[in-house]
Order: sequence, then structure tokens, then C-alpha cells
Amino acid sequence: MGSPRPVYTAKFLSDPATAGNDTGAPRATATGGEGEPHSRHQDARLGSTDKELKSRATAADSVRTASGTPRQRGPRAEVMDAAGGSRNPLPRPCHVLVLLNPRGGKGKALQLFWSHVQPLLAQADVSFTLMLTERRNHARELVRAEDLRRWDALVVMSGDGLIHEVVNGLMERPDWETAIQKPLCSLPAGSGNAMAASLNHYAGYEQVTNEDLLTNCTQLLCRRLLAPMDLLSLQTACGQRLFSVLSLAWGFIADVDLESEKFRRLGEMRFTLGTCLRLVALRTYRGSLAYLPAETLASRGAPSPARAPQGPADTHVVPLEQPVPPHWTVVPEQDFVLVLALLHSHLASELFTAPMGRCSAGAMHLFYVRAGVSRATLLRLFLAMEKGRHMEYHCPHLVYVPVVAFRLEPKDGKGVFAVDGELLISGAVQGQVLPNYFWMVSGCTESPPSLKPQPSPRRKSQQRTPPAERR
Repeated sequence: MGSPRPVYTAKFLSDPATAGNDTGAPRATATGGEGEPHSRHQDARLGSTDKELKSRATAADSVRTASGTPRQRGPRAEVMDAAGGSRNPLPRPCHVLVLLNPRGGKGKALQLFWSHVQPLLAQADVSFTLMLTERRNHARELVRAEDLRRWDALVVMSGDGLIHEVVNGLMERPDWETAIQKPLCSLPAGSGNAMAASLNHYAGYEQVTNEDLLTNCTQLLCRRLLAPMDLLSLQTACGQRLFSVLSLAWGFIADVDLESEKFRRLGEMRFTLGTCLRLVALRTYRGSLAYLPAETLASRGAPSPARAPQGPADTHVVPLEQPVPPHWTVVPEQDFVLVLALLHSHLASELFTAPMGRCSAGAMHLFYVRAGVSRATLLRLFLAMEKGRHMEYHCPHLVYVPVVAFRLEPKDGKGVFAVDGELLISGAVQGQVLPNYFWMVSGCTESPPSLKPQPSPRRKSQQRTPPAERR
């Protein structure tokens, strides 16, 4: 085995000549000031981590400052005053822990950090400790054991999978109720970068990718504003409890996400290639689906809430061995092409999957596609999704409904689940949204309006059948 990956501590000092080593960890030097967007700096490809460390001190000078702010949709978006939210912004100066996956996406995350992120942090008076992850679930292990009081925020630089690890690591701690309140920040350096793309969208910026998206998200960190985010609590048939920050997919989308993993060096193109390959051999998946629509949210208190040994109680679902409550909507058992539960606007940086706007706090987007859709139609839907225009096709096989909770039960053993892009092998899965459950760096300090419980509907002998959902 190779030697452990280094941990770098950067402290921005007033005099660059005083830079030295702190217990063997290099210190980067920079002056304070407000961060501004930077142009793409094309560094020569570095042959080793040592070369990157030697060049970090000159990064602030080698990246030229551009005027203006990150590119926005239409007129300049106003940043809301922190007083409009329910939590103060990050302090100034602040110290953050950066968890970076050097193998994520195209494998250039560390280079991008020094060339695009570090100079902006230096100007904005944000110091950092940089830790490189070595393996799957390494970040999960780190945050489970770390003293979180040392940092003002946890910054995750990779794809959506690393944020998934961090949140689940926090929820596995004995002090999970306090730990999950530690603010998080997403800096995109993976393949999909859906969380970063969603935050970029909520901030009012135009849809961008790659270094432009990274610069925008770094600017959000420099501005220090925080916003509450929903969390999806999931339970599996084998008794596993886990949490999602973005999505649960079954069928076509999960297959593309997981099967394209071998093409990750292509970056976002891996999903385009994976979609084409899966369309050639289009599959269907038999299962049953039930959900609690957001518009008919029952009053609090299910008869037998499904509780876990640790973590918050799921008050809208019952144990998987029991039938769903009578006021849920049940989709009859049938063949599906895909099922997707999505918390945010984007499924990837160029997949604007939920153009209908953010759900109310405590609700999520539920999409499903029934069997019978042609390959050509499915391809048109995915191509139109880049600009968020797929719902304009009014495809009769595509169903959309905002929900609070759901249950999905595969019936033929085919298909796997992808949770935030990570593989989950399970039989039945159910989940519910935990509203405004954790904090993220964002361009907007307000959460969507909360769902207000409605009076409990009259109980019937059978569950409801799907209404005329939006198509």
C-alpha cells in the first residue's frame, strides 16, 4: 500500500514571507479581500502532488481577476440580506474543512482547487484545512470521528456521492442532532454535480458547467450565506436506514448512472454515452409504487410510525411489512421504465429535471415513466431536459407529482437503486422528506414555504388510485 495522502492546512497570513510549516503541513499565504470571479487559468499538467504544493503559493497571482459577478440569468440577481433567513451567515474570517476526492470526475479536482478555489478563498478571508479522500466511504469515516468544533463549515469538493457520504457520516454520530447542523458547501468536481447545479440555479445564475460552475459555487462560499435544505430519509427491506441529499432512482436512470461509472474520465459525457447504450437495450422493471401527495398531506402522527434506533422518526411512513396508510395514493403493479424521487432542480449540471420550481419544504418531486414509451420519445425527453423543456411534450407515459413520502417495491428482482448516484441493493424502499433539516452555503437565505398539515381525509376501505397527475 502507498503512503497516506497528505493533509494540508492553509492559513492566510498578512506577510507572505512568514509562511512556514505547521507540524509538517504547508501553509499557503494570501491577502484578505472580497473574492471576484476569475478567468480559467490553464496550468501545465502537474506531474505530482509535490509540484502542486510548490505552485499553490503563486496561485493567487497566476489567476487573473475578472470584473463582475458569476454569470446570471437575466438581470443581476440581488443577494438577500442575511437577516431574511433564520441563521446568521458564516463568520469572517472563517476556517473550513475541505474534503476533496482527487479521483472524482476527470481526476482534476486537486488542480482545480489550487487554480480556481484557493485564490478566491484567500481574497475572502477563508482559511482551510484540506483533506484528500483515499477510498469509498473515507469521508463518511472522517466526519464520524472529527471534532467538528474546529471548523465553521465542511466544504465538499467532488460529485454528489461525497456529499452523500458526509451527511450520512454526520447522521451516524452519537451527537447527530448537533452534527447535522454544521453548515455544508458543495464545490463541483465530479461527473454529475447536481447539488451544485441546483444551488447555482437557486442563486439566480444561468446554467453553466465545469470551471464556470465551480467558480460560481466558490463565490457562494465567499459570500457566506446559508439556507436550510430538506433531507430524504430512506428505509430498506433489510432494515438499513440512510439519508439522501438529492435523489433516489430506480430503473433507467439508476442503470445509466451506475453502468456509466466506467466512463467517468469523460466527465458529464459519461451520462450521454450511458443513455445511448441503455436506449439500445431498453429495459422495463415490474414493481408497485405508492406515495403521499403533498397536496393531501395528512395531519401529524401516523398510527405506527416507522422508527429507527438512531435518528429522527419518520412520521409519515409505517414499517415496510405493513400496508401503506389508507390515505396514500397507490399506483397499481405494472411495468416501469424509471422511477425518480428528486429533492432539487437538477439531476446533473446539464439536466434541469424539475423546471416547475422548488417544492414546498417537506416535499419532493416524484417522476415515473410507464412501460410502452418508445426509444425515440425517451431520447427526446432526455435531450429536452437540458433546458428543462421535457414537460412541454406532455408525454402520456411520463407522470409527475409532488409528494411527501413514497414506497417502491420491485417485483421481478430486476433493477437496482441509485441514491445520490451511489449503488443501493435492496428489495422494497420507502422514504419521506425531513423539511429544512441541514444547512448549506447558498445564494438565498430563505427556504421554500413549508407544507401545512391538512385535516386527515376520511378513511376508506381501499387506498386511492392515482389522480390526474401532471404530465
